[in-house]
Amino acid sequence: MSARSFSKQPKEEGTSRSSSDLQWPPESQDFFGSIENMSMPESGNGSDQLQAATGYVIGVTSSIFAEHILSHPFIVLRRQCQVHHRGVWYHNTPFTIITVLVQLQRHQGVSSLWKGIVSVLMSKGILMVNETVISELTPLPKEVTRHSSPRKHLEHLLLKGLSYIMATPFLASSCIETIQADVSSDKPGPFDFIREGLGRLMGWGMPQTTRLLPVYTLVLPTAVMGVSQYIIIQAARATMLSTFRQREQEMRDKSTSVDGKEQEESLYNKYFPEMMANFAGNLLADILLFPLETVLHRLYAQGTRTIIDNLDTGVDVIPISTNYEGFFDCFRSIVMEEGVSGLYRGFGALILQYALQAGLLKFSKYVFEKISKELNPPEPLAPIDRPRSSDRLSQQRQPQLATLQQQQAQQQQPYTNYMEQSYRSTRR
Repeated sequence: MSARSFSKQPKEEGTSRSSSDLQWPPESQDFFGSIENMSMPESGNGSDQLQAATGYVIGVTSSIFAEHILSHPFIVLRRQCQVHHRGVWYHNTPFTIITVLVQLQRHQGVSSLWKGIVSVLMSKGILMVNETVISELTPLPKEVTRHSSPRKHLEHLLLKGLSYIMATPFLASSCIETIQADVSSDKPGPFDFIREGLGRLMGWGMPQTTRLLPVYTLVLPTAVMGVSQYIIIQAARATMLSTFRQREQEMRDKSTSVDGKEQEESLYNKYFPEMMANFAGNLLADILLFPLETVLHRLYAQGTRTIIDNLDTGVDVIPISTNYEGFFDCFRSIVMEEGVSGLYRGFGALILQYALQAGLLKFSKYVFEKISKELNPPEPLAPIDRPRSSDRLSQQRQPQLATLQQQQAQQQQPYTNYMEQSYRSTRR
């Protein structure tokens, strides 16, 4: 990705542009981007370039590592809990999931928590490729800003929905790889999920059972899920960034009014708000859409003869056997048979996931503040010439002495006038 400067003006609507908030001035920032689209801005001197490179490396590396690598074991546990419809333990709190996590690691090893990570990353890449191809073949804009017209925003959301529709069979096969038990099947290759996705799309190589839902019944829930998640993330992200900038501007105004100098923007203020906004947006979207995700994953797994780990014990495996007719039937069956809490199976894994991400975010904040102090050390304060105590006392007494002298002069004025008159009469 080519580097761009902060002063570069955005292109006209409908053309391709970068979606990073770090590349545009506040009045033209794009709130419909993500930290993966960030690029390092060009700077005028070596110090600015070092700050830009440092912030870019810390911000992007921390976000990618937290969202795609560090979170994957908890995503595996969450999905297995969601499709485990006969499980006694719902694992709605992190306390019960920790015991199962220890048992899985003891009997199957650490690799059992990292299954399907390649397919998850590749499915995200497929979504990006779909968006690029659709935007090139159609007038639908790939990226928009807050200054774009409502029509452009709707077209952009339509682009997102179409990309999810095209990726539905691959998302379903990727979900199967993350939930199937390692002890019951061979480890899949890096491109097996693509073959299985194409097979499910064409009806080849998949179990011919009446319980397997066709792809066309999954595309609409998948698109709604993806677009809803995108809207929630970007709305929360825009709100957080706006709050951060308003607070930062107030602090700048206060510092400018005190010393008369405009305070330089620190590395922390440049990059950390972006990370915090992404974290808040992803957290809010996962919480609000958790029931929809539970239903969708059960529809993905139905009829695939998948065997998952028994998360009641963490030792043995169990098969998945459901018979839902569609999205609404699945939702209604979960509520009637398992209760509303059945829609939140595995919510404890989500809590652990974001607790770990919050810890990494706290560490990144410390690193940003530390580097900001090293690169921008505070200027030494000029010595203040404070008067001595004796000088202060003399300054305080001067007004009092002047007042006393004026009173004495006023009292002596009549006597002085009388003496002058007597002297003049004697001379005459």
